[in-house]
Amino acid sequence: MNPRSIPALPLALLAAALHLSPSTAGAAQAPADDFMAALARHCGQAFAGRIVANQPASNTPDAFEGKPLIMHVRGCEAPAEELRVPFHVGDDHSRTWVLTRTDSGLRLKHDHRHADGTPDAVTLYGGDTVAAGSALRQQFPVDAASVAMFKAQAMTASLSNTWAMEVEPGQRFLYELSRPDGRLFQVEFDLTRPVDLPPPPWGAQD
Repeated sequence: MNPRSIPALPLALLAAALHLSPSTAGAAQAPADDFMAALARHCGQAFAGRIVANQPASNTPDAFEGKPLIMHVRGCEAPAEELRVPFHVGDDHSRTWVLTRTDSGLRLKHDHRHADGTPDAVTLYGGDTVAAGSALRQQFPVDAASVAMFKAQAMTASLSNTWAMEVEPGQRFLYELSRPDGRLFQVEFDLTRPVDLPPPPWGAQD
């Protein structure tokens, strides 16, 4: 038989023959999915962190210095689509990082609440990835809605924010804020040692 006369197998049949799903047969998993899966490995766990960069030095007391810093990976009902990670600063339970899978990558939003659960005047700011990133690191330049919010609140320094996250499962997690003017803030969490779970973040339903 002439090999050229053999009809091409449909993708689904070819995938089955290779023990692959049609989606994995067509393309490798995106870095955004790998990143979410890496962080989701720690669902239900909390970890202590420390500030590893905070520059330039401020003349006013820093809200993070000298306080216990705890991250808690929760909101894992659909971990491939969304993860919620409260960031506790001492007795301040107002901050939650919200990571969402989009059609093109990932979105990071900062959910800020008061102790009674009501939203802060500055909340749900952040941005979407504009590059594929990697399973280790994802970057989130500030989006237009956040710029408008910062302008309304006279927070001009935040107009050029870029946030980033890094995760090495079982090793470390890094949260980062940077600006072109040299501002760099980083908190690194030790994923080798889970700690006691903190209380729910303000505004949580459970």
